[in-house]
Amino acid sequence: MENILTFLKANGINILAVLVLILFLYPRLKLVFNKKIKNVSSDEALELIKSNKDLIILDVRTPDEFKSGHIQGAKNVPLGEIPRRMKELEKYRGKPLLVHCASGNRSIRAVGILLKNNYGPIYHMNRGLAGWNAGLKR
Repeated sequence: MENILTFLKANGINILAVLVLILFLYPRLKLVFNKKIKNVSSDEALELIKSNKDLIILDVRTPDEFKSGHIQGAKNVPLGEIPRRMKELEKYRGKPLLVHCASGNRSIRAVGILLKNNYGPIYHMNRGLAGWNAGLKR
C-alpha cells in the first residue's frame, strides 16, 4: 500500500494529465472505431454530395454561422437543438448523413447524439468547413 501511495504522489500530475487526455480524445476515438461512422475529408465529402442523391447534409453550426455561408442543400440543426428536434430529424433515419460544423468539434458531439438515437450511416467531415474549398451558398 505504501508503494502505491508513493507512486501516486510522485506521478500524480502525469496520471491526471493522462486522464484529461483520455477524456478529451474519447469522442474522437469513438468515431474511429464505430462502423456506422466514416470520417471524411472535405474532398471526400464533395464526392459524396455529387454521387449520392439521398445524402442529407446536416450543418450543426449556429443559425448566424449558417447564414454567413453554407453548403448548398444543407439543413441547419444547431448542436444544442438536436435533442429537441429529434422528431424533425426522424425523416432522415436510414438515410446517409453528412454531419459538419465549422471545425469538426461540434459535429463530433452531434454524431454522438445521432448514434445514440440509432441514426446511420453517418459521414463526419473531419475539419468541418475549415477544410471546405468548394464554395458556400449565402
